[in-house]
Amino acid sequence: MDKASSEFVKVDKSLSDLLGPDYVEAVCRASAQATGRRADRLLAAAARRVDFFPAKVERRLEGLLPKTGSTVVAPLASTPHGASTAKFDAAARTAMAPLCGFGYFRVGENGRLYLISKSEHYHAPLGHAFPGYELVNIARGLGIPNATHNNTRGFITRRLEEELVSAAAVPARSPACGPGALDRVLNLETGSLAVEAALKMILARFYRPQSDSQEPVYQGRIPVVLVVGDDDGGLQANYHGTTVLCQALRGMWGSFASVLEDSGAMVIRPVRPNRIDDVHKALAEYDTGKYKVAAFFHEIVMMNYGARLLTPDYLRAVYAMCRERDVPTVDDEIQSCMWHHELFMFKEWGLSPSFVAAGKGFPGGEYPASRILFSSLYDTLGQFGALVTNGQEELASLSYLVTMAWAEANADATRRIGEYFEDRVRAMAERHRGLVASIDGKRHMLGIGFADVHAAKALASGLNDAGLDISVQTYKSDCPPSALLKLPLIMGTKAVDFVLDRLDSALAAAEGPARRRLGA
Repeated sequence: MDKASSEFVKVDKSLSDLLGPDYVEAVCRASAQATGRRADRLLAAAARRVDFFPAKVERRLEGLLPKTGSTVVAPLASTPHGASTAKFDAAARTAMAPLCGFGYFRVGENGRLYLISKSEHYHAPLGHAFPGYELVNIARGLGIPNATHNNTRGFITRRLEEELVSAAAVPARSPACGPGALDRVLNLETGSLAVEAALKMILARFYRPQSDSQEPVYQGRIPVVLVVGDDDGGLQANYHGTTVLCQALRGMWGSFASVLEDSGAMVIRPVRPNRIDDVHKALAEYDTGKYKVAAFFHEIVMMNYGARLLTPDYLRAVYAMCRERDVPTVDDEIQSCMWHHELFMFKEWGLSPSFVAAGKGFPGGEYPASRILFSSLYDTLGQFGALVTNGQEELASLSYLVTMAWAEANADATRRIGEYFEDRVRAMAERHRGLVASIDGKRHMLGIGFADVHAAKALASGLNDAGLDISVQTYKSDCPPSALLKLPLIMGTKAVDFVLDRLDSALAAAEGPARRRLGA
């Protein structure tokens, strides 16, 4: 493939292009004074343009496709066991742990080449060693520090806040929109902390976070949090984080949640996905009297539930009801942000959330850096209300800007490739409909549901043997066992076709044994 045949738009930028010449010149002058280096050389480094995804890298990756699954180097002779928990050790697959990563490939400790078909558990949209992140190295070389604090938030972090607000803007507001634009950003480290920050601001409408906080608008009423759960009416399907309160939203810490409810501190209630009648009933029961529905929490693609997709009609209807009743909406896009051509999936759905949790994909796996975007109507926390010391890291913010620059320039390409992938997977499912029970998700993010758990496990095992890093969910009682895919955005059609061919072969190999088990 020559340079002209690339499916992606070329993006080449310097630090000066990305951050502006005035700031970069000030950095270089200050660094020269602090370090004794020559300012002109620092300025030259800042002006050097970097090709974010060179054609030669794209060609190299496509050239490696036939080697997927093969042993490319000698296995690591010895490796430490580590000192993790029993559960982590039981799930560990250290043979697949990385010796190195390049693009959409990883070389495991066993010396084999793996294609990261779920983007290293959903947080590497541009793969490994994305060349555009060289700007982060240049910034570090200029002396731009990573460590700052919330009261010394750096230029890059403040610039990113403005870019995120701009990217999340909804041009035309509809009846389903919430009251107030997303015009505030809190910088945090993990998605869990981002979602919990939203929950804190919601609870601040019922309780004073600290003695000098303003009087809560719903003081004295019991907050009821509605969360999209599973088809059985339970909470287990969602995944809003790993803090105690966020885990309570997914049905963990049940006895603790019962104490909260019995004491009248907080009530958590599930609503089934895409069941508008559940929301009607919950609002009728809990948005009256001593209760007040405090918020509606949801994902759009529920990767923890077979990639279940919440439909636009469902969410628009829920948002309209929430707006009428002063119920904040929390759109957890930790999974879907950056994998959508508009950066945020809620924009395609025509929504205007009160809160949006973003992260995972934005920093491209370079840093743990998440954000909560929200309306200033909920800006009620004190300085330490959602403080994370490392949340303001400058180089983490720069990695956001690099990822966004490439993704925005290539929105048309990634949308087209994602639709191509989804169409082909759905057609493939029709050919194997005796084995495949369902296809869910959207574009690059898909779940393949199976009627037979043994077939799902066999498929995942076969694909892992063939060099595709794919996982399968088998632990949801009311959700079909599902193989999950989340392709990196830098995969062109040739790489997608390669994944599809191996997937088709694995489905064909699993189909016969599955039919015999099911008595077909």
